[in-house]
Amino acid sequence: MTRPKAVLIGPPGSGKSTIGAALAERLGVALRDTDADAEAAAGKPIGEIFIDDGEERFRELEHAAVRAALAEHDGVLALGGGAVLSPATQELLDGHTVVYLKVGLSEAVKRVGLASARPLLVLNPRSQLRKLLEERLPIYERLGTLHVDTDERDPDDIVEEIVKELG
Repeated sequence: MTRPKAVLIGPPGSGKSTIGAALAERLGVALRDTDADAEAAAGKPIGEIFIDDGEERFRELEHAAVRAALAEHDGVLALGGGAVLSPATQELLDGHTVVYLKVGLSEAVKRVGLASARPLLVLNPRSQLRKLLEERLPIYERLGTLHVDTDERDPDDIVEEIVKELG
């Protein structure tokens, strides 16, 4: 059975893309991003999916992308920050090595930037990010089989910690 070596979860700005790419390179495997898969399925960027089709449609595409990637991908898998909100997706993650990349609000705001193309952060990025963190934190913490703090750390150090933990 094909299984990802590690599934990365965390809020926007936690480093899923950056750490995912570096971890995949270090392990000699491919990185797959479910946001990119959802965009490919829809034929448009996430922001346009939200505007044209709504968040519910995006979440359907996202869940399908996660389900397919967990079944087909044997490298590093990065999930969109909100993918874990779906109870069905939470169930799919059971038994996988799930790396929760922790990030504080101020660090996340710095990384995401305030002129962001992230649909859920459009109006008041800092306030929206705080709300997202509050809502999702318990889910990230419960699902993560490995918790890695990313605040003010070099990506190489974070990758090193994950590689050690993966054994």
